[in-house]
Amino acid sequence: MINRDEYVKKIVNSMWDGNVKVITGLRRSGKSTLLFELFYNYLMLMGVLPENIIKIELDKISYLKYRNPILLNEFVTNTIQNKVEKYYLFIDEVQLSKKTVLKNEYDENEISIYDMLNELKGYKNLDVYVTGSNSKMLSSDIATEFRGRSTQIHVFPLSFSEYYSYYGGNEKEALDDYMLFGGMPGLINKKTPVDKMEYLDDLFKETYLKDLKEHGRIQREDILANILDYLSSSISSLTNSKNVSNVLSNSMHENIDSNLVNSYIEKLKDSFLISEVKRFDIKGKTYFTYPNKYYFTDLGLRNSRLNYRQFDYGHIMENIIYNELIKRGYKVDVGVVYDRRNGNNISKEIDFIVNDFDKKIYIQSSYEINNDEKLNSELDSLLLTKDFYKKVIIRTDIKYSFYDDKGFFHCNIIDFLLNRINLF
Repeated sequence: MINRDEYVKKIVNSMWDGNVKVITGLRRSGKSTLLFELFYNYLMLMGVLPENIIKIELDKISYLKYRNPILLNEFVTNTIQNKVEKYYLFIDEVQLSKKTVLKNEYDENEISIYDMLNELKGYKNLDVYVTGSNSKMLSSDIATEFRGRSTQIHVFPLSFSEYYSYYGGNEKEALDDYMLFGGMPGLINKKTPVDKMEYLDDLFKETYLKDLKEHGRIQREDILANILDYLSSSISSLTNSKNVSNVLSNSMHENIDSNLVNSYIEKLKDSFLISEVKRFDIKGKTYFTYPNKYYFTDLGLRNSRLNYRQFDYGHIMENIIYNELIKRGYKVDVGVVYDRRNGNNISKEIDFIVNDFDKKIYIQSSYEINNDEKLNSELDSLLLTKDFYKKVIIRTDIKYSFYDDKGFFHCNIIDFLLNRINLF
């Protein structure tokens, strides 16, 4: 068992806040384990009695009847009503609940699990927690479904720090494995590279693609497959739905509508398979509409999709850095500055603008800097900001982190990923 203390702490901090705690994230990223094992163990240590924790796992045969939200509501109400003790309600795979029609002599109403949960959270002696697979329980719907009375806790695949806490050993070798296989928690039970590859391949085909086909209203599976291939091969690169539709139109020899492409990309984002990052004009203080960058939530899944053929260390490293920043709760954009020296007007990129409330830093990701030309290229964009925010270059080719004579901080990537360095 890998301790995921940061997530447990988030749940603990939200206890008895009057909201439904909604644990979201990529499927198989550890949501159920977090709630039903790690948080459950915490409650046990705090002296909560097992009989005061109501556990309903809607994917299990023994709980099938509680997919009817009215029956679920009756069961929970009968358990806690008129009791002075505090109770905790855990519901797993809440998306499996079925809408039910409630009839009376005057009319009939369609009742959903969300209606029942909104009612149950009104009990002063009940604290409600749910998990759900992303295919139906989309982050964009949560605020609406729970009428603004929810606390969302987003669970990611294992960070490198979590991964390394389990595997240990040589840090560089561990990072190489992490870059190849990613951080899906199920990998900890796989002993060989072949076992890991087979696990990721099956996970992609049997879980994510099936979810998208069954619940995402995908009419053109071939277009979805080609979009996945394109985005997998172009992580850390700028693109948009129009570019993707043009590429697909050429390769598929038909006119692929960019609106359809955009809707499928949105479904991939809602499923938490990919993230979209917008570009921000640092001097103009405005966002660009397009193009944007796309990153995979887990690189093992991305590599699996490409059959482990495309392994660009620079792009993979940039993807890992982005994921780590998001996991730490920072707001992240891609920065754009303009080089207007010598009559030019050339846009240049800063990999990440990282915001933490009122603090900001700039980060460049560079797998290795092996000559002065490469060094000057990485530093030039940072110099063009002409401001005093901290500037960081994250690298793999230095043993120790250091400040250079311009005041830029060169950070070893393992120090960054293992949180040995305070970026701010």
